Amino acid sequence: MIALSLAEIAEVVGGQTHDIPDPSVQVTGPVVRDSREVQPGSLFVAFVGERVDGHDYAEAVVQAGAVALLASRPVGVPAIVVDDVQSALGALARHVVRRLGTTLVALTGSAGKTSTKDLIAQVLSRKAPTVFTPGSFNNEIGLPLTALSATAETRFLVLEMGARGIGHIRYLTDLTPPKIGLVLNVGTAHIGEFGGREQIAQAKGELVEALPSAEDGGAAILNADDPLVRAMASRTKAKVILFGESGEADVRAENVRLTDSGQPAFSLHTPSGCSEVTMRLYGEHHVSNALAAAAVAHELGMSADEIATALSEAGSLSRWRMEVTERPDGVTIVNDAYNANPESMRAALRALAAMGKASQAKGGRTWAVLGKMAELGDEALAEHDAVGRLAVRLNVGKLVAVGGREASWLQLGAYNEGSWGEESVHVSDAQAAVDLLRSELRPGDVVLVKASRSVGLESVAHALIETGAEGEVAAR
Repeated sequence: MIALSLAEIAEVVGGQTHDIPDPSVQVTGPVVRDSREVQPGSLFVAFVGERVDGHDYAEAVVQAGAVALLASRPVGVPAIVVDDVQSALGALARHVVRRLGTTLVALTGSAGKTSTKDLIAQVLSRKAPTVFTPGSFNNEIGLPLTALSATAETRFLVLEMGARGIGHIRYLTDLTPPKIGLVLNVGTAHIGEFGGREQIAQAKGELVEALPSAEDGGAAILNADDPLVRAMASRTKAKVILFGESGEADVRAENVRLTDSGQPAFSLHTPSGCSEVTMRLYGEHHVSNALAAAAVAHELGMSADEIATALSEAGSLSRWRMEVTERPDGVTIVNDAYNANPESMRAALRALAAMGKASQAKGGRTWAVLGKMAELGDEALAEHDAVGRLAVRLNVGKLVAVGGREASWLQLGAYNEGSWGEESVHVSDAQAAVDLLRSELRPGDVVLVKASRSVGLESVAHALIETGAEGEVAAR
């Protein structure tokens, strides 16, 4: 964060100073909410959670170097006391962002936000210093903390914005007003909470409504291939830029294909030129993500060749998103267990099918270890059934459905589509899946692991990777 005195911070957040001998002392380190992340010069934000009260760490964080706490009550050490810590954190972020004057890029969408944010960050960082959301730190707490990590040297600030209801993105854009707004897609993620795709579109479109006019440099970057996103052009006064595979897109992909290993390649077309891209990431769904990143970069002055080079060299920065590990025995584990919704589940299965072509030629098989997709409301049964059916249509070698009712729907969908015998199986929990796979995997097999975050299927991927390292798998 830019250096600010405790007196300045207190004024910005409307707080009272307590136990501060010298209000002119400056915060020169990061603003953090985790006591383990405190550094000399930090400001520690004391949240009261269900299980942990940040105020309890007051003495420890000051001893670790924190200048003061942002707190909701006096704690006997230097603190700025406010009525609402979250609101105060947001006010501080708003103040710092306005002081910095960086170009703020915000993005939202039902699927692919984090992967796209990581691509944008890697592309823009080649042009100038860039700060971006770590992982999926995209809510009313994570977003201001990310914004406060920007410094005077930061040229681009890339912020992922999540929403679980109408008004959420409007709140986030008020904290950190964007100049460029990107909407990826409107899918079925959280449809149970929103009540329908139209409501999701209404919420996501709050981002483009918050943009400045085209005359003031505002740019709305919209997915030309998603009708609900494309319709958001009528909700903004900013310049509209379309990306996608549509011929009408300003930034588009042609000759899209997958390499033998399942990595996407395409011809990138921009208003200023064309260039070839071959990505290091896995799955055709990353083409849309890459085009979104390319549209942002082009708007900020990068050439087609610069963008293509950056996209071709970009990797995955966030864990458990199509993380590919090849074990010493030749088994490949694809850990995509961070989260799941119908769109991302279909994309992952298609990536698995592409990756499996080369292994099948050598006798390997494809395995889909899938669990519940959460927050689908009345659509849950139909969506789980459809994913199970798709696994069969894509000729996935074996579906392992893990968990309770929703997993049984996955398995039933596969069975009804034509998965007979042992091509699909329903197991009770992650350990049962691990036991099954340990006994049956053989060299050349490719295993996809994916479910909603609450299911915790990353434990299956980790166990299988460790098994390979220990040499416990019996080859057949």
